[in-house]
Amino acid sequence: MRLSDETLVDIMTRFQAEMEKGLGKDTNPTASVKMLPTFVRAIPDGSENGEFLSLDLGGSKFRVLKVQVSQEGKQNVQMESQFYPTPNEIIRGNGTELFGYVADCLADFMRTRELTHKKLPLGFTFSFPCRQTKLDEGFLLSWTKKFKARGVQDTDVVNRLANAMKKHEDLDVDILSLVNDTVGTMMTCAYDDPGCEVGVIIGTGTNACYMEDMSNIELVEGDEGRMCINTEWGAFGDDGALEDIRTEFDRELDLGSLNPGKQLFEKMVSGLYMGELVRLILLKMAKVGLLFGGAKSSALHTKGKIETQHVAAMEKYKEGLANTREILVNLGLDPSESDCIAVQQVCTIVSFRSANLCAAALAAILTRLRENKKLARLRTTVGMDGTLYKIHPQYPKRLHKVVRRLVPNCDVRFLLSESGSTKGAAMVTAVACRVQAQRKQIDKVLALFQLTREQLIGVRDKMRTELEYGLKKKTHALATVKMLPTYVYGMPDGTEKGKFLALDLGGTNFRVLLVKIRSGRKSVRMYNKIFAIPLEIMQGTGEELFDHIVQCIADFLDYMGLKGAQLPLGFTFSFPCRQTCIDKGTLVGWTKGFKATDCEGEDVVDMLREAIKRRNEFDLDIVAIVNDTVGTMMTCGYEDPNCEIGLIAGTGSNVCYMEEMRNIELVEGDEGQMCINTEWGGFGDNGCIDDICTQYDKEVDEGSLNPGKQRYEKMTSGMYLGEIVRQILIDLTRQGLLFRGQISERLRTKSIFETKFLSQIESDRLALLQVRKILQQLGLDSTCEDSIVVKEVCGAVSRRAAQLCGAGLAAIVEKRREDQGLEHFKVTVGVDGTLYKLHPHFSRILQETVKELAPQCDVTFMLSEDGSGKGAALITAVAKRLQQQEKEN
Repeated sequence: MRLSDETLVDIMTRFQAEMEKGLGKDTNPTASVKMLPTFVRAIPDGSENGEFLSLDLGGSKFRVLKVQVSQEGKQNVQMESQFYPTPNEIIRGNGTELFGYVADCLADFMRTRELTHKKLPLGFTFSFPCRQTKLDEGFLLSWTKKFKARGVQDTDVVNRLANAMKKHEDLDVDILSLVNDTVGTMMTCAYDDPGCEVGVIIGTGTNACYMEDMSNIELVEGDEGRMCINTEWGAFGDDGALEDIRTEFDRELDLGSLNPGKQLFEKMVSGLYMGELVRLILLKMAKVGLLFGGAKSSALHTKGKIETQHVAAMEKYKEGLANTREILVNLGLDPSESDCIAVQQVCTIVSFRSANLCAAALAAILTRLRENKKLARLRTTVGMDGTLYKIHPQYPKRLHKVVRRLVPNCDVRFLLSESGSTKGAAMVTAVACRVQAQRKQIDKVLALFQLTREQLIGVRDKMRTELEYGLKKKTHALATVKMLPTYVYGMPDGTEKGKFLALDLGGTNFRVLLVKIRSGRKSVRMYNKIFAIPLEIMQGTGEELFDHIVQCIADFLDYMGLKGAQLPLGFTFSFPCRQTCIDKGTLVGWTKGFKATDCEGEDVVDMLREAIKRRNEFDLDIVAIVNDTVGTMMTCGYEDPNCEIGLIAGTGSNVCYMEEMRNIELVEGDEGQMCINTEWGGFGDNGCIDDICTQYDKEVDEGSLNPGKQRYEKMTSGMYLGEIVRQILIDLTRQGLLFRGQISERLRTKSIFETKFLSQIESDRLALLQVRKILQQLGLDSTCEDSIVVKEVCGAVSRRAAQLCGAGLAAIVEKRREDQGLEHFKVTVGVDGTLYKLHPHFSRILQETVKELAPQCDVTFMLSEDGSGKGAALITAVAKRLQQQEKEN
């Protein structure tokens, strides 16, 4: 029975393999270690409160408990409990009588404590292997220990108890959770130490549970978060995995037990069997004349005469020898001094083997936790309970010592569970109540972002109305969707050629490009340089801004060696402009954080020309002022003649499309088409989509540079989505649903939650650990549960953005279809923007929404390559070509 460290490491490896088997979908049916999911997903966070009932069935005694978990800023738990006997005729009779008895005891407890008028949630600790499908349902797999009631196996024990309760009509009890005693132990300890993620019981029986990553639990849907797994390690070895270390005494004990061949590990470890093992060894030693001068008493021949409490007494420091003598005399033996020492030695060997085996299996669990977390060193707490662990004088320190030797890279704290598993069941129930209530509140917030089909159709139809308003002379002045004519009359036809300069101003960076277009082969080569625009220039005077731009152009021309060339130039200016021709554009109003003075209402092309004059170094032919959305459409149109819509879903949000001239009342002429820059970000500024605006949208709007403006853009574009998420997280934290109710300084900081974090957090490949890392970079210390909620919030906000964008786009493709009198309309949309390109789900949801809301349109989405640079050059080239044609005419 002496096991070397080498053997223990080997057993540890075997147990790890058994755990793997139990977790796998295909291997679980034949696994001896069942690794049962408990559906306990969260440990206490200290905010639990209320009154709970708890039952504990499965040990040597049956117990009913009322637990008051209170929360006046301090955690404290008050308990009243009562033990009831478990007579053999009940635990080995039939199942209906067993549950009837349990219900009677509960009724007695409630009546004597005057609890019959209250509706109380109840946690049921049931210390037998059950297959659970949810927290409040569990089918008994098999009885263990001394229990053997008929007709219970494969039935739902929660249901059996609920039915038994029905005959007590004055009781109103809601069974919320079925809890294995090991899980109860872990939960009790976790209430005092949130670092506790393992529970071990070494008592009448033995078992362990621990928090496993959902992604490893193949028997349960979902990969998010963790769930407590009840290992049922007592059955380790039932498939023969421990045959090499089982002794003749283990085999003899097993044959005489209630469940031969089952729970073989438990039979080498737990309190129910330890005394019996000692008896069998002493009997054999007496038989071969090594003890008591060969004398044997009838008591020594009787099963169960030596109990675990005797073993514990015999191993007591100092008094052990005297105790041993007394116990042996009571067994009708006459031991000598050396007999007593030998018997003491046998006890030590048997109980030490038990501690060794437990340590090996526990070390396997700790290693698994450490590997799951990808840590070099693990710090964790193990909650301990069970009579053997509690009453045996040497057992705890032996166990601790061996565990620390087997896993030197784990720092383990062993915490003795006070009032153990029953309080634990109340804790599980309290946590279930808390999680249920929190889930309701979180769902209530997320529901604000879930748009129905009706709401989306409403958005589509309102957008359609606003498009018409913007095109009509009478209503144009009041329209929120400005529908600005761009004076771009045609798409590229492939004959364009030459060298062009392009400028791109629209975000925090400014680009200057040289674009060479060669006709025939449709090849475009580009050279560019990026310049930063400092905040003080973005928000300084107009003159400073344009002088800075010209300085950048001068740098670029020097860099390219083009100082003297007079090149045609296209100016991508991604802000709303009112144009009267292709090279005139009056700024309607700054967006996206720009605030330069003396620009709004001015012609930006003139301002650029003035600045070039002031510098007096070079001259440029400014042919076209271009919106980036139009550039996007043009770039794609160069490749695909079907492209007549441009969409940008990035920092900002906008669309342009080719409109029939006859519909554009603001521009003379009815022939042909012109590209319209919708500037749809302003949709909703008249309050028409207030019904889907949430309080969070309002907060983001009020905190922005342009309150009340660009309402649609603020719900759909990258610049604002992270801000919406941040507002929701603040609110959920205030309600105590996130980050333990602590709003960190970082969370109070505007714009920390960049949209790129949304893209990262929502990536399907990202495990929750990585989500936690991202949140930690933001100074948010999140639990697993927090990370799940943050991921859901991000998903809800970006999903809504994509759906709203899709609804708007559906209005445009439908309008084009109807204008052309077509039953079916085939069109390509050129798309650009970081949100569309980088977010893992945005593009898919947008496309699905368009398909659903414009079923008669066949829409292809084409990613634009550099619309604002290449597009601007193409527009310039097309404009040059059209100018040439006019001259010739």
